[in-house]
Amino acid sequence: MTVRLQSTQQRVVPVSETGLSLGASARIYLREAKYELLKLLRLPAFFIPSLGFPMMFYALFALVLPTKSASFPMTTYLLGTYGAFGVIGIALFSLGIGVSTERAQGWLAVKRASPMPIPAYFFGKYAMTILFSALLVTLLCLMGAVFGHVRLQASQWGLLMLVLMFGGIPFCAAGIMVAYLVGPNSAPAVVNAVYLPSAFLSGLFIPAEMLPSFLRTFAQFLPPYHLGRLALNVIGIPTASNGWVHIGALAGFAILFTILATVAYRRDEGKTYG
Repeated sequence: MTVRLQSTQQRVVPVSETGLSLGASARIYLREAKYELLKLLRLPAFFIPSLGFPMMFYALFALVLPTKSASFPMTTYLLGTYGAFGVIGIALFSLGIGVSTERAQGWLAVKRASPMPIPAYFFGKYAMTILFSALLVTLLCLMGAVFGHVRLQASQWGLLMLVLMFGGIPFCAAGIMVAYLVGPNSAPAVVNAVYLPSAFLSGLFIPAEMLPSFLRTFAQFLPPYHLGRLALNVIGIPTASNGWVHIGALAGFAILFTILATVAYRRDEGKTYG
């Protein structure tokens, strides 16, 4: 009996000290991302508007009813700005409303009770946001190249894809912050109240240069403005500031929203679990 207890202790102690192995952790993270993808594919209420609205807006305002501009082709301009608009929407709706709803349903309590590390839950949502962003940008680029005669260098297509795929990360953090600050009934209203006005003021629907000067000044404090300007920079649309300024601004917003999301998560965790 003594031998068995010693043997059991020898098996249990290393597990409690080291936790999951690297391979086991990687498999958990990948499975969480896989099932998050399957869940989103089974939610047409998410992926149809997330992909469809930016494509519909681009088709309508860039291809069917293009605004005249003497300095740059609007099909190219709106490819960058509607790409940013779509990526921001995917991040805010996937995390802001999705996490808030699952938190209210008790799904996070189930996750917490399982051996799965909680960061894997958020990793799956970040990974699917980047994947859906890549899909949306690919579809928009195909529309622009085929129907809008947008012609860019290979490096510009690649940079646009990278900027828009990973430019949504600050908005993922903002979505988590919203999810832990408001309930599931308020989250859609809060997201929509922030998303559409900030996109308009940031020049994602019409060029920011067409807005009054005080709105252009205010827009510089909004994260969508910097993602839109960065996308325009990489596809050759002239803007008033350097691309590194927008990269720095997006990095700063990502850090700020991550800190606020962490504080809100810890506060909710303390209230729920003591």
